[in-house]
Amino acid sequence: MYIGRDLTALQMISKREWKDSELAFFHHVFQQVTPYLNIEGQTLHREMIEEIEARGGLQRNEATYTNGTRVFYE
Repeated sequence: MYIGRDLTALQMISKREWKDSELAFFHHVFQQVTPYLNIEGQTLHREMIEEIEARGGLQRNEATYTNGTRVFYE
């Protein structure tokens, strides 16, 4: 279950200020509803993808003792 800021709150700030977990969660949600998105939703999803790409993707380069190499939003 996602625990974090909702999309309404996130739309008020720049995508650069979103956490990786927020980008990962909402990107996953938008992927699932892509056929039903209107132009505004498609634009928002594209902006999320561009921000993920600008950050070099959502994978961590190295695992640590407490974290793996994948960003989790749950």
